[in-house]
Amino acid sequence: QLQASGGGLVQAGGSLRLSCVVTGRTIYPVSWFRQGPGKGREFVAGISETGATTLYDDSVEGRSTISRHNDNTVLLRMTNLKTEDTAIYYCAAGGYSPLAVDYQYWGQGTQVTVSS
Repeated sequence: QLQASGGGLVQAGGSLRLSCVVTGRTIYPVSWFRQGPGKGREFVAGISETGATTLYDDSVEGRSTISRHNDNTVLLRMTNLKTEDTAIYYCAAGGYSPLAVDYQYWGQGTQVTVSS
């Protein structure tokens, strides 16, 4: 089971930190996806089981950091937020790729709204 939190309303240029808690004893790679209004679900960032490797979409690279707080908690910090970052953010586990179909487990999503 995955629990995402940390969304909210932020002004453009601001920052936020999203948290994903994965329950269970298996340590999975974890990624964040997002789905904006009228858009499909798109990959944001991912981290391996050990935290040794990370992946970022070009749209967030350089202003986002994904990290493991511990074996079961993955954080996504985003800075210099833009209005186009407005979306529901989902964390997913069981895969390590930009493709949503590769993931077995999904959290419920947390809304991020960036105002201009």
